[in-house]
Amino acid sequence: MPLLLSESAKLTLDQLALGVVETIIEESPMAGVMPFIQVEGNSYKWNKELTLGGAAFYAVNAVWTEGAATFTQASNNLAILGGDADVDNFIQRSRSNMQDQRAIQTVLKAKDVGRTWEQAVITGDTATDANAFDGLRKMMPSTGGSAQVMTPAAGGGALTLALLDQLIDLVKGGKPDALLMSRRSRRKLKSLLVASAHYVESGESAFGRQVMMYDGIPVVISDFQPDNEAADNGSGNSFSSIYAIQFSEADGLCGLQNGSLEAVDIGQLETKDAQRVRIRWYVSLALKRESAAARMNGVSAA
Repeated sequence: MPLLLSESAKLTLDQLALGVVETIIEESPMAGVMPFIQVEGNSYKWNKELTLGGAAFYAVNAVWTEGAATFTQASNNLAILGGDADVDNFIQRSRSNMQDQRAIQTVLKAKDVGRTWEQAVITGDTATDANAFDGLRKMMPSTGGSAQVMTPAAGGGALTLALLDQLIDLVKGGKPDALLMSRRSRRKLKSLLVASAHYVESGESAFGRQVMMYDGIPVVISDFQPDNEAADNGSGNSFSSIYAIQFSEADGLCGLQNGSLEAVDIGQLETKDAQRVRIRWYVSLALKRESAAARMNGVSAA
């Protein structure tokens, strides 16, 4: 079984850390389904397959041609994600009769960390923020003719079931584990299924919640998949993307982390009468095989 954040959280007896992990999973749908690799040091390297070496049919007594597989090395650096939450001691003592002020601030900070991570998974770009990591959009750019990127039309267009099937078929080595999209795209998909007299599939997530499915693939909704993208070779900024993703520590999309998500009790501060909690995560993302994910860019609202 892959290492999920929900599983790693069970290994700690620290209720503060456990609560922070649960909060982040609540705020970030991708955090609940993505496996993580533990990284030693500040970067992770792996070999990507380039060519298989070839095979052919031979005649009797023919000379066989040798051809070895070739590889290229890829690497991703870990990023430092986190934030501090300070609570004045007077406020904590005088206004915690109904709700623990420090607990509230910790939960809100954890929510912010979860949302920041989810946004980076989709739209992260080290060219824009050198301290972050590259997300799915950067891994599969909308230009450059990548075989793993498609559009409904050159200037963008409406989603159809045939196009969604085409996107799924771009993912090799089995079905995708998830279809990541915005709420707007999910509504369009649902309307297409209803209009075609196709029943709307549903199933249970890893947390026992009902989720919409298409062709047996869970539909993951993210509020950080924007609906104001530009279409490939098109104009305007009213489009969205849909991603088909295989999750795998071996050869799919996975998270990278050194240690685990931490909630650190910094304690009393010297310069003010307050206590500090720090949420920190040394984290990144790796797509270990290009054909494990595909993107449909330029999905319109119509």
